[in-house]
Amino acid sequence: MTVRQVEPPLGSPGGAGLLVVTPTYNERDNLSAFVAGIREVLPLAELLIVDDASPDGTGELADRIAARDARVHCLHRAGK
Repeated sequence: MTVRQVEPPLGSPGGAGLLVVTPTYNERDNLSAFVAGIREVLPLAELLIVDDASPDGTGELADRIAARDARVHCLHRAGK
């Protein structure tokens, strides 16, 4: 996963009012850095992590991240 700098829409400094949605499958090793990158570029954006029953524990890590950051939300799907 990569995070690139983008200009937030007018009227939303720091990403306020934006929702970033990222699908995940076996991204445990990348997820923390991805979330940190989003926070750096869009500190006020909401983030929805959609995990497709990753066997590597991505969903559990997403839950732990969400427990520490009220702007991070998780959706767990039963499969791909």
